[in-house]
Amino acid sequence: MKIKEMNIGIIGVGLIGGSIALKLKQKQIVNKVVGIDLNEQNLADALSLKIIDEKSTLDKGFKNLDFIIIAIPVDATRKILPQILDKISNTQTVMDVGSTKSGIVEIVENHPKRNRFVAFHPMWGTENNGPKSAIAESFKGKAAVICDAEDSAKDALELVKNLAESLDMHLIYMDAQAHDLHTAYISHISHITSYALANTVLEKEKEEETIFQLASTGFSSTVRLAKSHPEMWVPIFQQNKDNVLDVLNEHISQLSKFKTALEQNDFQYLEELISNANKIRAILDK
Repeated sequence: MKIKEMNIGIIGVGLIGGSIALKLKQKQIVNKVVGIDLNEQNLADALSLKIIDEKSTLDKGFKNLDFIIIAIPVDATRKILPQILDKISNTQTVMDVGSTKSGIVEIVENHPKRNRFVAFHPMWGTENNGPKSAIAESFKGKAAVICDAEDSAKDALELVKNLAESLDMHLIYMDAQAHDLHTAYISHISHITSYALANTVLEKEKEEETIFQLASTGFSSTVRLAKSHPEMWVPIFQQNKDNVLDVLNEHISQLSKFKTALEQNDFQYLEELISNANKIRAILDK
């Protein structure tokens, strides 16, 4: 089944939802995109940028929509997903794009229309938010994770697979728990590290102008994620708490090794730590 001539509803017309809408419009495979968002300014911006064609509300339901994409913080997704499944038919498909999955799939595991839902995570994002940050080509070459595929109806799964293809992404399949474990290692710890580094500099360097003048490319790229909004990331850390704590404890252990090497003037050990870290290059440069 190929995606074509669909009416799509996007709940949350910000960075991710807006970028998906732009790309699907670019591919000319949607008739209409309906936007739903509690932020009226987001809706106004999305309309003016032609990301959506009209705005609506959750109360109006989803009668004329073929496909509904939930692109809001993961705690909000947990609250509204069961309500959406209550309202849809057996031919409509719902997909979320959250960065955690176990809590989301758990909340609807016994819902009679669970098979109309596909748990999806496009592995892309920036520190920016809102529809003005949306970019059609954002997802090209990135990974798209489908979780617990066996719990989704065949046609719903096929629709999301074709959507990932339309976004120029490559698909990966995982169960929800494995997804949350691996994203804690690869994504979530990066944000905590960035927030912590930003707070360290703000605590020790009191002159804002000095930070601005001396900030190198390396520093700017390392703390870039610290610009990400707490409204999105606190719920992610909350829902993936155990995995995040596990990797955070390991990260603290690694930092302690660097601290010990410097305290003891053990520069050979310091070189070994850096050389070992360099192994990541061979993985990332594949």
